[in-house]
Amino acid sequence: MENLTTYYLYPSAIYYSKEPYLITTVLGSCVSVCLWDPVLHYGGMNHYMLPLWNGQGLATPKYGNIAIKKLIDNMLALGCHKSSLVAKVFGGGEVIDTNISNFQIGERNIYMAKQMLEEERIKIVSSSVAGKLGRKIIFNTFDGSVKHKFIEKTQF
Repeated sequence: MENLTTYYLYPSAIYYSKEPYLITTVLGSCVSVCLWDPVLHYGGMNHYMLPLWNGQGLATPKYGNIAIKKLIDNMLALGCHKSSLVAKVFGGGEVIDTNISNFQIGERNIYMAKQMLEEERIKIVSSSVAGKLGRKIIFNTFDGSVKHKFIEKTQF
């Protein structure tokens, strides 16, 4: 499966497919949940920016509670069984230096992923979260593997 089609996943988006893809995204404080079905070899990923939709405005995948639920629902619509799904969680870095405790977006995004996946009884089999650096991830929807590298901060 060397020559897979690639798909770049933008913030506030979800991508899932029965066909093998390499889904790529770049994360700072945002979080991506990769769901994979090892029986059917189907995969999907979200990229959310904020942990919780507050009920105002549109319920979009910009918010973790919406993005995770929609990704699960979409995987089930492909024919996956929830009991087969496994998750990998990435991102949530505190890439903006601040002393404001309410600003801990990365930490809150990570908590949302862990909480919702636990409630849905989907096991997290690996993760790379928190810290002070961003990440680039590439998710192979056929074999469930994720390659990631840290992104160093640059000075202007």
